[in-house]
Amino acid sequence: MASPNAPFLSNGAVSIINPQYCASSQMDLAVARKVKILSFGNFFVIDINDNIIFKVEGAFLSFHARRVLLDPAGNPIVTLQNKKMSAHHRWEAYRGDGTDSSNLLFSAKRPSMFQFKRELDVFLARNTEQNVCDFKVKGSWLKRSCVIYAGESSPL
Repeated sequence: MASPNAPFLSNGAVSIINPQYCASSQMDLAVARKVKILSFGNFFVIDINDNIIFKVEGAFLSFHARRVLLDPAGNPIVTLQNKKMSAHHRWEAYRGDGTDSSNLLFSAKRPSMFQFKRELDVFLARNTEQNVCDFKVKGSWLKRSCVIYAGESSPL
């Protein structure tokens, strides 16, 4: 069942960051890395026509494990911060370029400390109890696939 915290749009899409980033249909996206030594950790998200949809900047091996999602023009959309000392490998996402708690959008964590399948539970910022996730992400790097579910329901 989808969480009552999920912000559904009139067309059934779910907008967490901004409705401009909601697609009207399924999109195939891929990750492409820059091939520069000094840009280690930076990459692009591209569509099937090699159009840049997003850029991601951030050092892969940094102490803070912070990444910034940018639009194609380089404007910050979301900052992702690895929460240190977390048993479930938790990440937090903040609006824009920063980690001020008032801009927290959501957090994501592994459902258990030990897991063999790639799975994340996503909790919107206003879901402070975190008893039920707002979204579940299941994916496989080997199969190059990722499915996002609204709560414990069917795929979006």
